[in-house]
Amino acid sequence: MGTVTRVNGPLVEVEGLTGAAMFELVVLGPHRLPGEIIALRGDRATIQAYEYTGGLAPGDSAGRSGSPLSARLGPHLLGGVFDGLLRPLSGAGMWLDPVAPPPARAERSWPFRPLVEEGRTVARGTPIGSVDNESSPPYLVLSPGGAVSRIREPGPCPSGAPVAVVGGVQVTLEREQPVRRALPYDVRHEEPVPLTTGQRVIDLLLPVSRGGTVAVPGGFGTGKTVLLQQIAKWCDADVVVYVGCGERGNEMADVVAELGRLTDPRTGGRLADRTVVIANTSNMPMMAREASIYTGVTVAEHFRDMGYDAVVIADSTSRWAEALRELGSRSGALPAEEGYPADLASALAAFYERAGRVTTLGGATGSVTIIGAVSPAGGDMTEPVTAHTQRFVRSLWTLDRDLAYARHYPAVSWAGSFARDADAMTAAAPGAPQRRGRVSVLLAEADRLTALAELLGAETLPDHERIVLLAGRLIREGFLQQSALSPCDSFCRPERTTLIADALLAVVDRCQTLVENQVPVAWIEQQDFSPILRAKEAPEEEIAARRYTVLDALERSQ
Repeated sequence: MGTVTRVNGPLVEVEGLTGAAMFELVVLGPHRLPGEIIALRGDRATIQAYEYTGGLAPGDSAGRSGSPLSARLGPHLLGGVFDGLLRPLSGAGMWLDPVAPPPARAERSWPFRPLVEEGRTVARGTPIGSVDNESSPPYLVLSPGGAVSRIREPGPCPSGAPVAVVGGVQVTLEREQPVRRALPYDVRHEEPVPLTTGQRVIDLLLPVSRGGTVAVPGGFGTGKTVLLQQIAKWCDADVVVYVGCGERGNEMADVVAELGRLTDPRTGGRLADRTVVIANTSNMPMMAREASIYTGVTVAEHFRDMGYDAVVIADSTSRWAEALRELGSRSGALPAEEGYPADLASALAAFYERAGRVTTLGGATGSVTIIGAVSPAGGDMTEPVTAHTQRFVRSLWTLDRDLAYARHYPAVSWAGSFARDADAMTAAAPGAPQRRGRVSVLLAEADRLTALAELLGAETLPDHERIVLLAGRLIREGFLQQSALSPCDSFCRPERTTLIADALLAVVDRCQTLVENQVPVAWIEQQDFSPILRAKEAPEEEIAARRYTVLDALERSQ
């Protein structure tokens, strides 16, 4: 038992914790506030507290827990809402009392189904039982490895009750897992496999792979939260872990409410039933914000080990970095650029390194994809969090302020973004590399000519360059813009994306052919392109008809 000697906000110093280890969880004061040891000097421990420390004073007691900060993993995760330490928020009331002890956890029964027989020897990570739910992926109970000496019969099973004895170890539906230690796997796969997000600008131009890493930087009002919510709703991952890291409470409430209303297109159940929400909002303790992204990725790794594809959406890592800066300033650490700790880059690299597509210890294939929003102050993309993050991610979806203010959603800048694995992901799909290349070239050339047209006037450009300007407008308005509020356009399947892109490119090709045949470009620009521009909101079977409607009208001009 130790004694508190200093309290400075979330930073607490304790003397007398004999035998304590780095990153060990301790309890502080009469209210047993949780904290984690971040530095040891002799018998003095420096601790970051995960709760509000008002009322904690020098002389209060502090005790060791004997274990690191851990998350309780189990079938209760799917469909749940938790705080930054993965404690359930359901039933917590209107206001959270930061010093009250957590309420006793109600025991819940789950429909258990055994997957192995007694006497069988199974490898570590092999599923030995399942908790089935019609509207979410089955929760698999994994083996620690060894001979199965006992297995529970099918039927209801309480959370803490043993379901099997494997290798002399009792296995329950729940287990504790340290959040700062990555879960082991067998083989890491490097070949990229696309993850469909349902957003055309991403799936065609800036695709993300299963097990990939993405940064989404953008200033205030550029639509980061809306884009991430759309990906959480519509991406084809098996499990989505949404981490609200320091975000506003009303935004998190909207996420939880909408996920509960939406229907999962794959199962017909609630979309929320395959989602885990970790809500550490801006009015909650700051240092729990620092832990929230680690608890989120630990949950994702847990489902990855079951053979599922999991996506971690962290909104935003800038708020997480602010927690690091706050603790560093209180501890007297030497600051680096803009006051952030010197090891900020290493911390970001360690977080994104936990993404990947792997073969698990049980032989299944699963993945963890990490998508992290970055909120640079004033939209400054050179600030430390944004600059360091770009070094470690495979994709960058930069949100452009001008596009956002022009009501172009998603406001993803095709010029300021990249996807390092795009060529490898599109190589196998017939025509995909050529389609992506043509759209990218037209957009880049249209951006260049737009700058000239603003200076000299569009009428001064040659006819073929004016057609490129027209093509850029058609692609931006008819393909890249996507309404998050439209039932038809909110999500776009890859096949539908291909149809729309091919229809627009066919219209562009016909316009270029007409100009080569001496048709006046001014006449082409005056034509009605609304049928093809509105094709994105039409049923899939109508897209081809709209394409030929515009092509026939252009053909009649000759």
